Amino acid sequence: MKKKEYANFIYQELDKLYPNAHCELDHKNAYELLIATILSAQCTDVRVNMVTPILFKKFPTPEVLSKAKPSDVEKIIFTTGFYKNKAKNIINCAKTLHDDFNSEVPAVLESLVKLPGVGKKTANVVLGNAFNIASGVVVDTHVMRISQLLKLTKNKTPEKIEIDLMKLFDKENWIKLSHLFIFLGRNICKARTPQCEICPLNVKCPSAK
Repeated sequence: MKKKEYANFIYQELDKLYPNAHCELDHKNAYELLIATILSAQCTDVRVNMVTPILFKKFPTPEVLSKAKPSDVEKIIFTTGFYKNKAKNIINCAKTLHDDFNSEVPAVLESLVKLPGVGKKTANVVLGNAFNIASGVVVDTHVMRISQLLKLTKNKTPEKIEIDLMKLFDKENWIKLSHLFIFLGRNICKARTPQCEICPLNVKCPSAK
């Protein structure tokens, strides 16, 4: 089986398994998704979803957040880890949004990655889930691990793995692809206890037990 055919098989099987796979960071708009994604670094979506309702009630817009005291933000986001650095990043991000983009989240990759605390992964999340723009494939720990287990890549870094996945999968599927891998990683292909026996990919997965 050719690599593209193999990739297509993987996507189709996972799409049947998780037809409603989606971003699990709660948000009402691009601003909320951007801030939530920054907070999700080294933290679970579940934990982030516990603090963002409080955060956005107190700081509902970039302008309001840009004027926040770091200590006030730190108290709210403390449980997400690295809270001092994250507080600094989201306040500075809000300032840049307010000052340079009229408090609107830009729907352009080059502009997003210039925001404090925003890298390619965060930009991909925002563009894909807030604007439905496929700028790349979001590579988190689940996507990285499963891509390697499925032998879709030999690379070790998110940047190189993303390039490999973009070559193998159709652009129209880039956004949902990461959600499918994340759902698989959280529910079946768990790092410590993979349930290969119930995985629909086990007939072709080179790592299946």
